Amino acid sequence: MEELAEQGLGPARGAWRSRGTRGSTGTPDPAADSGYGDYPARMGFFTDTSVCIGCKACEVACKEWNAVPEDGLLLTGMSYDNTQSLGASTWRHVAFIEQPAGVGEGSGDGDMRWLMSSDVCKHCTEAACLDVCPTGSLMRTEFGTVVVQEDICNGCGYCIPACPFGVIDQRRGDGRAWKCTLCYDRLGEGLTPACAKACPTESIQFGPLDELRERAQLRVEELRQSGTPGARLYGEDQGDGVGGAGAFFLLLDEPEVYGLPPDPVVTTRDLPRIWRHAGIAAAGLAAAGIAALCGTRR
Repeated sequence: MEELAEQGLGPARGAWRSRGTRGSTGTPDPAADSGYGDYPARMGFFTDTSVCIGCKACEVACKEWNAVPEDGLLLTGMSYDNTQSLGASTWRHVAFIEQPAGVGEGSGDGDMRWLMSSDVCKHCTEAACLDVCPTGSLMRTEFGTVVVQEDICNGCGYCIPACPFGVIDQRRGDGRAWKCTLCYDRLGEGLTPACAKACPTESIQFGPLDELRERAQLRVEELRQSGTPGARLYGEDQGDGVGGAGAFFLLLDEPEVYGLPPDPVVTTRDLPRIWRHAGIAAAGLAAAGIAALCGTRR
């Protein structure tokens, strides 16, 4: 890694924790923050839930390509969903949300309306999991994505409570942390991630993030003009609490309906302030101790 950094092709040592660089378009540039000297456009996912049919082809393709083990296929009793949530062995999760007809806009035929959504790691611009990883197992790639290097992970689990979306998890019987890599191995060969490749309705769209944001805005306007005023984007705002997501969504209802936090914030945001106050307190205690020691000697 250090040899790549010296050649300007990889991240400088420790640079994955820096933030704030802006690219030529004025948008946050996590690859530059991570020390890459020469890198491609930031890549990501745009998931349009309005055309998701709940087929779970993305889940199957993800497991097959990444050799992710079977995760139980347990029905919740509250839904037809049989994978329940994202986890160490579920890197793509298609949620089945059933609502009584008349809840929200665009109710379907019959007594229920169905909201389908394929959830995934958000590959945050400001990723708390990167900040807290003590081994460097979690790294930022040249594509701006966040991946776990499983051969370095020591299973400490610090990244799990750090994630504001509850994405990353430890695998039972293994102990290490696992999550979506946005098919990093495929990106390096110029291929589309397996889930997007398998999606029959193009609900999962992959490409340069700036282009996806433009496409998503047009899609929201189209839906609103066609009678779906509740259409909204989630995770595309680069001014939100995680600096914008590398995987964002078009939703037809409030984020909470889909099990997403309405206002996610990077959990390490206040760490500098906390350490600063801790340093001041420690200096004060040291000064008081020295003063007390000098006083007793008199």
